[in-house]
Amino acid sequence: MGGVGVMLLGAVVSGLVCLGVARLLAPRWGWVPALVVTGFVWSLTVVALVTLIPYGGAPGWVFAEDRLPYCSTDIGGPAPDGFWIFPSGQRLLNMVLFAPSGALAVLAVAAVTRRWRVAVLLAPACWLGLAAYSFLIELVQLELARLDRACDLTDWVDNVLGATLGLLLGLALLPVLRPWRRPVEGKEALPAKDSPGRL
Repeated sequence: MGGVGVMLLGAVVSGLVCLGVARLLAPRWGWVPALVVTGFVWSLTVVALVTLIPYGGAPGWVFAEDRLPYCSTDIGGPAPDGFWIFPSGQRLLNMVLFAPSGALAVLAVAAVTRRWRVAVLLAPACWLGLAAYSFLIELVQLELARLDRACDLTDWVDNVLGATLGLLLGLALLPVLRPWRRPVEGKEALPAKDSPGRL
């Protein structure tokens, strides 16, 4: 199986599942914390769907000896066109794909720990985690010929750049969304040990 239709279907189904989990968490956590945590999980799922499903449909037999035995290190070299959703090119798609994960990673840390300072301190760790996730995807593309994908260091660079921009956006959104807050008697309230919303 493969193709853009399968990716979109997987994104919709996983999105509905995450939205259902957010609905279950919302009464206790509040909608903003629930959505940023489940949204982060959904963003990683969408990345996996887009990068690990054959984009040209079911490729048939792909023999291991026919695949490239190494990752392309031609940084910025020729890149295929993006999907019809992003006609401007694959490099832009790679950046756009990881930007939501970067933003939501910071917000999710603040939501889970209920401390904005922890989210700021762990932002570099979030960046490393997303960089490692992208690197793992490239390794899987290299080793599994059946995916009919190619390992390309340019993809990793673009993914990391997208994650970096997303992390910066997430840090900027911290004082706006304040995902560390929890509802109390129907009203949002800060935890006792945290700052009153000031960064």
